[in-house]
Amino acid sequence: MTTATSTVTPVMQGRNLVKTFGRVVGLDGADLDLFPGEVLAVVGDNGAGKSTLIKCFSGAHVPDSGEMTLNGNKITFRSTHEARGAGVETVFQTLAVSPALDIASNLYLGREVRKGGFMGTVFRTLDKKRMRQESAQHLKDLGISTLQNITQAVETLSGGQRQAVAVARCAAFGSQVIILDEPTAALGVNESARVLKMIQDLRDRGLSVILISHNMPQVFEVADRIHVARLGKRAAVVNPQSHSMNDVVAIMTGAMTVPVEEQQLTPVR
Repeated sequence: MTTATSTVTPVMQGRNLVKTFGRVVGLDGADLDLFPGEVLAVVGDNGAGKSTLIKCFSGAHVPDSGEMTLNGNKITFRSTHEARGAGVETVFQTLAVSPALDIASNLYLGREVRKGGFMGTVFRTLDKKRMRQESAQHLKDLGISTLQNITQAVETLSGGQRQAVAVARCAAFGSQVIILDEPTAALGVNESARVLKMIQDLRDRGLSVILISHNMPQVFEVADRIHVARLGKRAAVVNPQSHSMNDVVAIMTGAMTVPVEEQQLTPVR
């Protein structure tokens, strides 16, 4: 492990982030470093600040103070739309899919493509054929074989298939960072395995992934580094190969502390 300054610029970074909700402190000087092409797991007990932290980077929250950067450039996202425009896509626990629409329409939700010429500019007619063709290609590129009919309504899909739609939408348009908040929380064993495989595929494509999860076996299966949040701060960043699940739980509860020189603050290479 090393804490030496990395020659790789973090794709996303946060320093001394503070976010309060009245008298409730969500973040209390939190830090975060996400490097290119890695899966960074963010873990912590309830109320540790995990979701608040990623919501600041996804545009759902605006931090009260602190600094955030994307590829070295200072950022302040005031909406999820701004974050998406910068290439940061998020799958929240609620998934934000429209059950009544088909798979293709959900992938292009908020990014609908209009037909060219008069029909598109005047009558604002959507180019459903193009969206369905491109959606099918996105799913193929991700290796998602469980979604065969691109015109199938999302309300007829299983929980894992709906999760696949949400992840596919992020992968299709997220050019910088994919943030996944508890993506397997309501899924069975087989469906969870498919989602974890998609996360690994995203990393293999060079995307950076932040995974928020309570499931320690899954975290240790896919994460390159583990960011442990506690009391609104970053308690430690550890390497799954050098620290056990019991170690991580101990850090979460405060029973164990990791000296800075023993933390994995730079990429695992």
